[in-house]
Amino acid sequence: MNSSTADFWQSVIGAEFTKPYMLTLNQFLQAEAAAGKLILPPAEQRFNALQSTPLEQVKVVILGQDPYPTPGHAHGLAFSVQAHVSPLPRSLLNINRELQDDLGIDNSHTGCLQAWAGQGVLLLNTVLTVEAGNAGSHQKRGWETFTDSIIQAVSAQAQPVVFILWGNHAQKKADLIDGSRHCIITSAHPSPLSARRGFFGSRPFSRTNAFLQANGRTPVNWALPAPEQTPKLV
Repeated sequence: MNSSTADFWQSVIGAEFTKPYMLTLNQFLQAEAAAGKLILPPAEQRFNALQSTPLEQVKVVILGQDPYPTPGHAHGLAFSVQAHVSPLPRSLLNINRELQDDLGIDNSHTGCLQAWAGQGVLLLNTVLTVEAGNAGSHQKRGWETFTDSIIQAVSAQAQPVVFILWGNHAQKKADLIDGSRHCIITSAHPSPLSARRGFFGSRPFSRTNAFLQANGRTPVNWALPAPEQTPKLV
């Protein structure tokens, strides 16, 4: 783990990589790997969200919690899976359903959100790694401090940004965001346990684009390309 994986962000978060909490986190990850545990996503994809969406291009932030614990699914973008994955995780199915209800866009053909990241949508998990088959296993190990610094860096940007906070975990990060300059959209989480309690019908995609257009920024094209046309990982 080193700052070269986040070159676009170096000026604002580069110092985080040498802080004690990050060194301790790195030691933990090394020990887990040495013990034979499979850590997801693969190391080269761990910072995909930062590599794919330079700070100065961020116009939307969608916060997730931690990566999918199923091998072959996570690739460093919150809620996204690699292009070959089928069937899709149920939260992602619900995101696709809400998008179709909101804007009439059918993304049922893929779960890879790489094309969103390329348009300035920062798909950020608050925890960037997980042990395979053990959801939440790397929480409270230091990642949250690191990703809080990312949220604060985006909030400090001059251009207005939309922060989409689904569920209680993401909504706890609202205090890190300057709500007087940015748009904060909150609702229930798209997971099957909560989607019917306020996620469906929340229309986050059209609301995001309306805010961006009202503030002179290009709206997001939420339609995803076919898997064979999906942008490669950077």
